[in-house]
Amino acid sequence: MFPALKIKSFRLYWLGMSVSLVGTWIQIIAQSWLVFQLTGSSFLLGLVGFLGTIPIFLFSLLGGLIADRFNKRNILIITQGLFMILAFLLGALTQFRIINPFQIMILVTLNGVVMAFDGPSRQAIVVEMVGNKNLLNAIALNSISFNASRVIGPALAGILASLLGLSGCFYINAISFLAVLSSLFLVRLDKNKFYQNKKSLQLQELKQCFIFIKNNHYIILLISIVAVLSIFGFSYNVLMPVFADNVLKVGLNGLGILMSANGLGALLAGLFLAKLGDFKKKETLLKVSCFLFSIFLILFSISRIYPFCIFLLIFMGASSLMIVALVNTLLQIQVGDNLRGRLMGIFMLILVGFMPFGNLLGGWLSYRLGISSALFLGGVICLLFYIIIIKLMAQR
Repeated sequence: MFPALKIKSFRLYWLGMSVSLVGTWIQIIAQSWLVFQLTGSSFLLGLVGFLGTIPIFLFSLLGGLIADRFNKRNILIITQGLFMILAFLLGALTQFRIINPFQIMILVTLNGVVMAFDGPSRQAIVVEMVGNKNLLNAIALNSISFNASRVIGPALAGILASLLGLSGCFYINAISFLAVLSSLFLVRLDKNKFYQNKKSLQLQELKQCFIFIKNNHYIILLISIVAVLSIFGFSYNVLMPVFADNVLKVGLNGLGILMSANGLGALLAGLFLAKLGDFKKKETLLKVSCFLFSIFLILFSISRIYPFCIFLLIFMGASSLMIVALVNTLLQIQVGDNLRGRLMGIFMLILVGFMPFGNLLGGWLSYRLGISSALFLGGVICLLFYIIIIKLMAQR
């Protein structure tokens, strides 16, 4: 079921990253609670989230260019080390009670900048370890790790915060980066095959990637699928507290179950993709996933039955995960090693960098039309776009 784990370099990398992701989710929960404790403002919570992701929109293309020019393992050693330093700094400022919202905003923004350079290399290094045959299996394993940590990390955050305080949560995250750093030092890659390591960066090399995409309509369609999901589909995550409170009337405990259901669906989808391995009909499964996600989002928007919403969220989490994983895989299969980092930079730009704007749009529509109407409109837009994209795929 997990042939990618038979490859030593990937196995070490995956285990180290899995430990680190748990620490990351511990910090995410503790950091949100710290901001709310300091300010009592939901607006500032949203602003901190925006500042943490907007650097990805601004710098991920440059991060992709660097990933194609230098050793990706060395890039990740630097970025993961910087993540660790920022977590230690947040922990120290919190421990000595000199932390304030402005400092958090600076640290979160810096964290986002590092992420913009970390993401493309982290996505592109996987195929260097496992090859095209095991790529989907490795991507599925990474999604399993991410979604398992999304379940474990928040639960641990509550326990650790009561035992060690919020600063302890940040220190735990900092220490967790030692796991991935240790694994990266043990990873062995072909130093000549996958990167060019020239002395200077030439920004016009980004033009090569855009020309390649422009001349490859299939890649444009794949990227469009992710763009639609990021702008019109994913906003249900940030609107979930409003839906849980105003529509379902289930409160904080009910919200936690709804979010866990979404994560459970993504986790199950990751296991399903890992089981499938390098199957041939990836595009067919992608089309089905796009259609199902749109329908489930529409049904969720009009539902008032709490158990049914839990059921729908499981399948929304599963179908959205399969969309992202399959597009990631199909993109990397289409591109050569010399352009992979830049293409993954564009992938990260669209997947993560577009989310803040989608969340702002979703929040504005929710304010103007109501939460149910906003989610319904998002589902309908996704469905219409995906019907068009799927028809264009059939014509190529």
